[in-house]
Amino acid sequence: MSDINAPAPDCCPIRAEAARRLSDIFDADFFRALCEPVRLQLIVNLVRMGRSDVTGLAAVMPQDRSVISRHLKMLERAGIASSEQQGRHVFYQVDGHATVSHFEAILTELRGMVALEEAEANS
Repeated sequence: MSDINAPAPDCCPIRAEAARRLSDIFDADFFRALCEPVRLQLIVNLVRMGRSDVTGLAAVMPQDRSVISRHLKMLERAGIASSEQQGRHVFYQVDGHATVSHFEAILTELRGMVALEEAEANS
């Protein structure tokens, strides 16, 4: 498997800049967080239940609280969920704005790449 950040020969400055932007936006932690069925189920449950703590989520999921807590922390590190501590409880919720912004940035860069490909094909 090749390293996404490994230097590659530049055929032109426009392609080099497009590759740099794609490398910046393709955040492995973000995609890794979305590739685990338990984390996807946590996202669904957070959307359905709204703001919730580990105990509330554990009541509707088969996983142990420690497993749920670990997955929630990964979702938070990836920017998909946010947390707020109130006393001894930490409440989590899906950070919809951040998640949408991340996907929009990815789509913007991919659209730019498609436009570059089309421009080269038509020249």
